[in-house]
This record gives sequence, C-alpha cells and structure tokens, in this order.
Amino acid sequence: MSEQKIEMFTDGACRGNPGPGGWGTLLRYTSNGAAADCTEKEMFGGEPDTTNNRMELMAAIQGLEALKSPCQVTLTTDSQYVLKGATEWMTGWKRKSWMTASKKPVKNVDLWQRLDSALSPHDVKWEWVRGHTGHPGNERADALANRGIDEL
Repeated sequence: MSEQKIEMFTDGACRGNPGPGGWGTLLRYTSNGAAADCTEKEMFGGEPDTTNNRMELMAAIQGLEALKSPCQVTLTTDSQYVLKGATEWMTGWKRKSWMTASKKPVKNVDLWQRLDSALSPHDVKWEWVRGHTGHPGNERADALANRGIDEL
C-alpha cells in the first residue's frame, strides 16, 4: 500500500516578540484524488510567553506528529526560518552537535531536534508562500494560530 498524500499548511503568530503566541496547522487528505473526498483537520495551540519562530516551528511539529503512519507530505509555510532550517541548515547543525557555523548553540534547539524527529518517518516536500497574500491554506493556518493566542 502506498503512503498517504497529505497537504499541510502551517503558521505561527505572536503578539509581541516575545509575547503570547499561537500556532496553527491545517491537514488535508484527499482520497482517490477527488476533491469531493477531501478530509481536513484543523489544529492549534498557544503559549503565554514565546516567540514567533518557536510558534512557526511548533505548527510544523504538531502537524507532523499528528500523522499516524509514514506519509508523503507537502508542507506549506510562510516561514523562511523553518523552511531553510529544515532544508538547508539542520544537516550542518547536526554534524556540528547542534552548533552554528559561528560555533554558537542553535537557538530553539529543543524544537529543531523535535522537528528533526517528526520529519524522519515522512517524505516531506517543502513549499514557501508569502504570508498574508490571500493563499487559502496559509490564511486558514494564520487564523488558527491567532485562535491559539485568543484561547490561551
């Protein structure tokens, strides 16, 4: 049986940086390739004192950790920090025991390590979209992230 194909849209938000923050994730699975057979799951959460980058990471982590078996995931984010960290920087950080090129500890290392673990069972294709430009999946993830703050 082939891996399920999942579309994932993630976003983080913060009111103040640091300040109260939220993360939002929209998961979409289409069975049989038919739009009429689309199943969606919305997820969100928040923390009273955090940063935008931590919430962006949490959105991706929570979405990946919610998947119950290995999947083909198209993960869409508006965060260059998460995208570049996962696709460009993480390999070097791991090789250098989670230190940056300037020999300083990686910021948010706890979440980067958790993301690394969450990514491992899946085949993830990363896509970047500019935030707040009307992209439907990104706008829904943004609304969920703000709901995460509102419901603290």
